[in-house]
Amino acid sequence: MTIIARTQELPICRIKFPEIKLQTRDAHKLRGYFGNLFKEHSPILHNHYDDGRLRYKYPIIQYKVINNVPTLVGIGEGAELLPKLFLKIKELDIDGKKYCITSKNIELQNEEMGYSNTLNEYNFATLWMALNQKNFPKYQNLKSEPAKHEMLNAILVGHILSFFRNTGVELSPSERLFSKTNLKEKSTMFKENKMVAFSGSFIVNAKLPTEIGLGKSVSRGFGTIIPS
Repeated sequence: MTIIARTQELPICRIKFPEIKLQTRDAHKLRGYFGNLFKEHSPILHNHYDDGRLRYKYPIIQYKVINNVPTLVGIGEGAELLPKLFLKIKELDIDGKKYCITSKNIELQNEEMGYSNTLNEYNFATLWMALNQKNFPKYQNLKSEPAKHEMLNAILVGHILSFFRNTGVELSPSERLFSKTNLKEKSTMFKENKMVAFSGSFIVNAKLPTEIGLGKSVSRGFGTIIPS
């Protein structure tokens, strides 16, 4: 029996500042700067409420540095908000250094996502933080590379399903996702702690928007994917 894939469309906005060059690690500084600049929109821009509580939802505005270019990605409601706020921006202030903004590349369109009858390949443009405090010990205790590989495949599928759930994409019981990863283990600093993360690529029977994030800390630029 042939399964007919049911993709759904979601508005995606990307704003890039091509004349400004930053390091990948500066993504969280973008997040802090804009979250402070537009405090009235803090739950969306910063994933925190006014009283300091965390907003435990998939971040619909994400801050990234891709190939040294500061990039903002808005998803759904975030896609509608981004152009309204950031068309007015004339400068960036990162660690006290001011960058004059003379040009912005703005892209706003509906994009398909969901289950796919074909395999699609994506690269991680920034490191993927696959592991958390709960599953990291289990990963460390695995003795064989195939076992680690299988675990990471399952975690990635979970991250994609979480993205779908949080953006309103529904899969039928027959639409099961499978992924195959090709990853290298890396170390990165996160909040002054050394963390395990991964570079590489994956294939999956799903359609995903370019430059969205998967995994932990996507609002800070981690786990950004681009089509291969």
